[in-house]
Amino acid sequence: MKFKRHMELEHGLKQIDIAPLIDMVFQLLIFFMLTSSFIMQPGIRVNLPKAVTSEVVKDNTLEVLISAENIMYLNGKVATVSELKNTIKGLVKKNPNLLIKADRRASLGRVVEIWDLCRDLGVSQINIATNQE
Repeated sequence: MKFKRHMELEHGLKQIDIAPLIDMVFQLLIFFMLTSSFIMQPGIRVNLPKAVTSEVVKDNTLEVLISAENIMYLNGKVATVSELKNTIKGLVKKNPNLLIKADRRASLGRVVEIWDLCRDLGVSQINIATNQE
């Protein structure tokens, strides 16, 4: 039996058709776009300090957040000390718990100022948020 040494492509096929390749790439692109989650969580970025002895608090509490730039937020909205004082006065009878989330670069003086203000207004329990190691 005699084999051909040089095998030739079909006469009409001079180039490879890349249309199916492009279709497949687009299908993969759409698949990964649909299965990936690009949800950005809105909020204020705070790097909490680390503590070994922290406990989980699950009560509904009033939340005061202090950013690294010492900007104070009350339940996610920018607040001043007077706004915080008025809000806590109204809510101290309903919800006596307070959670302070302070960035690790925030001023300790600002945290103590808020802590002292809350104690003066009659808040019974004040917690400071930390990350567990």
